[in-house]
Amino acid sequence: MGTLTLRAGGTLAAAELPAEARGVFRHLRYAGAPIGLLFALALAGCDEKAQSRAAPSPPPSVTVAQPVKRSVTDWDEFIGRFEAIEEVQVRARVGGFVNSVEFKDGAIVHAGDLLYIIDPRPFEAVKLQAEGQLDDARAKEELAKRELERGLTLVRTSAVSEQVVDQRRQALQAAQAAETQAEGTLKAAQLNVEFTHVLAPITGRVSRHLVTPGNLVQGSEGGSTLLTSIVSLDPIYIYFDVDEATYQRNSKLWFEGRRPSSRDTANPVQVTLTGETKPSHEGKMDFLDNRLDISTATLRSRAIIPNKDLSILPGQFGRVRIIGSSPYEALLIPDTAIATDQSRKIVFVVKDDNTVEARAVVLGPLDDGLRVIREGLKAEDHVIVDGLQRARVGAKVTPKMAQAPAGDKAPAGAKPATGAKP
Repeated sequence: MGTLTLRAGGTLAAAELPAEARGVFRHLRYAGAPIGLLFALALAGCDEKAQSRAAPSPPPSVTVAQPVKRSVTDWDEFIGRFEAIEEVQVRARVGGFVNSVEFKDGAIVHAGDLLYIIDPRPFEAVKLQAEGQLDDARAKEELAKRELERGLTLVRTSAVSEQVVDQRRQALQAAQAAETQAEGTLKAAQLNVEFTHVLAPITGRVSRHLVTPGNLVQGSEGGSTLLTSIVSLDPIYIYFDVDEATYQRNSKLWFEGRRPSSRDTANPVQVTLTGETKPSHEGKMDFLDNRLDISTATLRSRAIIPNKDLSILPGQFGRVRIIGSSPYEALLIPDTAIATDQSRKIVFVVKDDNTVEARAVVLGPLDDGLRVIREGLKAEDHVIVDGLQRARVGAKVTPKMAQAPAGDKAPAGAKPATGAKP
């Protein structure tokens, strides 16, 4: 076995070297390198590997942020269904054969637009008869009036008796009554002629036509035929049911003067349509029922929503948010910073010595993408918002302060920059 000569004059057997040094020594010895160089290189390689194994890894890096403090308002959310404010079933008011359909299925129609034409000829003939009867009644009334005037003149000279005058007076009254009756008959005939042109009673979106030209429809005197329907779209109602607990809580807030009642105040509402993540429509409360439904213990409520683009149709569902509190100051953090520990909600806080601590918190609602924290956090706490998988309770971390989200207020515990006014 070879030996190495040291400067102090001693010798060191190759077998006494560490395993890494022996490998380097054998490789370079066969290459003809000097023994001193062999020994120095072997020991240097051993020192580098030993140092790399012994060097501790730095604490993991995490991103922290302080809670945002701002004024928020709680909202209660319910599922609702949209319904038209006005809905009309268009029916025939006179019977007859349909001549034409004057609208496009599913189109927007305005009040007074022509929808159907029913054959008007029979009703026009009746109108002519009524006009003739009215002319006859007016002629008779005029004759009775003249005869009465002559009778009044003759009675002064006793040419006719008072009885004749009374008879002529009664004849005039009968003629006037016949004229009035004839006028009513003519007006009814004119209405029937008008009813042959079926007009839209309201502005809204019309359904499809249910009767095609050539079909016989029945008027109101014999069970009128349904022709189509129209629903108004702007504005539109949304109905939803409020549970009894929420109703009691809001009533208490109203008695305490902390929230106006929707019975006498048009409280604001926000509506999120199916498939949306944020409210897209705003409106106001319009109605609260006078009793709770005994089968569901809920209170039927209604809000009115502007629908300028006519994108909402009756029958759609939506999530309704109504104001549930007066404004108050709250601490908020990103929802992604919250973890679940069995039945508890926790957040991870970096303490002053850079160690991680788990805090149990009580959550509130979401507000503009941030979660309200009702209990468990202070304004000056540093909450881990990114890198939760690298954090361990009691272990050290390297915290990095996150930037405040655009549009949010500064964190609650942040200090003003140098030169800035507090």
